[in-house]
Amino acid sequence: MIRVGLGYDKHLLAENRRLILGGVVIPFEKGELGHSDGDVLLHAITDSLLGASGLGDIGSYFPPEEPQWKDADSASLLKKCWNDVKKQGWKLGNLDCVVALEKPKFLPFRDKVCQSIADILEVDKSQVFVKAKTGEKTGDVGCGKCVETYAVCLLEK
Repeated sequence: MIRVGLGYDKHLLAENRRLILGGVVIPFEKGELGHSDGDVLLHAITDSLLGASGLGDIGSYFPPEEPQWKDADSASLLKKCWNDVKKQGWKLGNLDCVVALEKPKFLPFRDKVCQSIADILEVDKSQVFVKAKTGEKTGDVGCGKCVETYAVCLLEK
């Protein structure tokens, strides 16, 4: 059996926050504004895996209104969800992601981000790919107001 999962997340960018994508801190003057550490890429990946497995979504696992998740490490949250997915007998075929961000340029960090995600999921780096797009100076992404991410996974049982 195979299943596909789609994840999406979007956060405003704000000063005095770290920009974290896929568990990697990216040097920039702004970072994601979120209840946890704000790692939108890991949030989208978490949702894609939970959706494909039928286990729910990140909000049902870690409700943002609960104070215990304030500033939580998104890598730890993903690892917990992934362990639950694996307990159901699922294995990752592949993960394909998009980061929509005007600045900073993502390409110099891509390999490190792909490796970080592969390490969190304990899979081969060849199973993970992340590409970046800009907003072409349009919309919230293009004006530098936010970062949004999409993740699609293929699970196999």
